[in-house]
Amino acid sequence: MISYEEALDFIHGLNRFGTKLGLHNITKLLELLGNPHENIKIIHVAGTNGKGSTCAMIASILRSAGFKVGLYISPYLEVFNERMQVNGENISNEDLARLTEKVREKVFYMRENGLGSPTEFEVVTAIGFSYFKEQAVDFLVLEVGMGGRLDATNVVTPLVSVITPISMDHQQYLGSTLRDISREKCGIIKQGVPVVTAPQEDEAMAVIEDTCRERNCSLTKVINSSVSRSPDTISYRFVNGGIKGMTFDLYTPKTDYPGLQIGLMGRHQLDNAATAVAAVEPLGNSGVNLSREAIYKGLKGARWPGRLEIMKEKPTVLIDGAHNIAGIKTLKAVLEEYFYDRKKILVVGILEDKDYTEMLEELIPVADTVICTAPDNPRELSAARLAEAVSNIFQKSQIKVYAQEKIEDALKLASSLAADEDMVVFAGSLYMIGHVRTLLNKQH
Repeated sequence: MISYEEALDFIHGLNRFGTKLGLHNITKLLELLGNPHENIKIIHVAGTNGKGSTCAMIASILRSAGFKVGLYISPYLEVFNERMQVNGENISNEDLARLTEKVREKVFYMRENGLGSPTEFEVVTAIGFSYFKEQAVDFLVLEVGMGGRLDATNVVTPLVSVITPISMDHQQYLGSTLRDISREKCGIIKQGVPVVTAPQEDEAMAVIEDTCRERNCSLTKVINSSVSRSPDTISYRFVNGGIKGMTFDLYTPKTDYPGLQIGLMGRHQLDNAATAVAAVEPLGNSGVNLSREAIYKGLKGARWPGRLEIMKEKPTVLIDGAHNIAGIKTLKAVLEEYFYDRKKILVVGILEDKDYTEMLEELIPVADTVICTAPDNPRELSAARLAEAVSNIFQKSQIKVYAQEKIEDALKLASSLAADEDMVVFAGSLYMIGHVRTLLNKQH
């Protein structure tokens, strides 16, 4: 059998084939593997921001109800195995190596017989389905990789389709307008399958509503305000909260949930929590009964590392994978609400294919010092180029700007500049955030 390292080398080696959206390769590959994705109860989650948090909350609720729950996410934060979890435990190195070898044989067969050449994401998805089938999970919470319509995960017919907030991202693949991107995300909506959506921009909501009408799907909308109950909305009221989490009241078509708690920071997480509850309620139509206790316990216990996560105090160190403009705006809102009185040292690393100018214009004004670094990824924007962009945008500003190509050096510099009462914020690509998280955990 191949080793864990050989398995990862094979998977990541497929990177050279790039991103090819479409279902031909994944359909054939899964067919050769015996269609492991079939007959699994799936909650399918697409969107631009909030997918991971929403998936984590859905999985936590289902686990709290006593079910065996698979979770498929991308990308990973610190170790590749995070992408496939069962009841919160990552796939083992041994299982990953064994299943990679099995899938690799089918990939070679496809290439040799002119049947296609699967990409990295298609292969990982096939490994994931194979693992969850072996594990006989009761439910699989399945996060879309990119888009929806042509994403490799879109070979399933789920119990519920979930759409988290849609915003501009991956325009080179999904389209240049919010309407175009929304159409791609709505590709996961299947005929007659219930749909749940988080709060959306009007343009995105219109596409979701049109798609649900065309495909005869019920649509439940999360409304981020307390309104009178209606058959197709879930609303909530913020009660109180801070950097340790929040309390809120939730009103669904079936029941009220006063005093729900989550341990995640940021008002946007209330949208995600309400969406998670909205996603599990329709399971009752499939004979799945979830207790109120499972909702309360599951939300309170949900964790999602690397997103608005406080890693230490004195100085306060916060890491956040804000990798697009919507994520940057969320981070900025949190910094202005909870940390407005702190001197802030911002360490930022962004991929070259992002609209980094707009992201910098939004976030840099909240910082006193900026340290630019580079994510560990072939698509990295160099620290020097990023620092140049910051300087060009804020020519007359008093903000100090540094460039440190290595993340380790950026962390050392930030630590040397920060007093106990200050704050260090690491923001940008998840490839950088995962690296930083590993380094900070080693320090502790």
